[in-house]
Amino acid sequence: MVQEQLVARGIRDERVLAAMREVPRHCFVDDALHARAYGDFPLPIAAQQTISQPYIVALMTQALGLEDSARVLEIGSGSGYQAAVLSRLCASVYTIERIAELLTTARRVFDRLGYFNIITKLDDGTRGWDEHSPFDGIIVTAGGPQPPEPLIGQLAEGGTMVIPVGDQYVQELQVLSKVDGKVETKVLERVRFVDLIGEHGW
Repeated sequence: MVQEQLVARGIRDERVLAAMREVPRHCFVDDALHARAYGDFPLPIAAQQTISQPYIVALMTQALGLEDSARVLEIGSGSGYQAAVLSRLCASVYTIERIAELLTTARRVFDRLGYFNIITKLDDGTRGWDEHSPFDGIIVTAGGPQPPEPLIGQLAEGGTMVIPVGDQYVQELQVLSKVDGKVETKVLERVRFVDLIGEHGW
């Protein structure tokens, strides 16, 4: 997976590659999908949601440029795989999920794997997690019409947010950096994510 899907497509951050090698992706999908867990495609999980393809997970993680001391907010825990990868690269991951079934399953996997620097919350992720802000990195694993204002406000100076922005059919993967209190945006590529549901989403 790492050599053929990530390195071959331009993922160069050695720490990200190491995390992708370490985290057992098959633990985050149903038993029936274990044989397909390392394929170059998204897979279905419960509640009509998906686990992103490995390349997209690596691309978004690399774009954050995390340091060991970083505190990261994830919006949309889903299967828990993205949070697990992040947890190998930073001090703490705060992840919010709106679907209780997904969060319960993800928490169980985190605990089984010993990923205890992941803090979970059942809530509307588009509002962020103000009491633990500011965050060095914010990653949004669902597509919305624009970056939610509360998340921009909770991003630390010098921090980075990665989010799919567009309509409900196709989005562009945006990287937002906060520099001198202003937000600078660049686009990585076109993507398709599930809807970002909430007060500041769809």
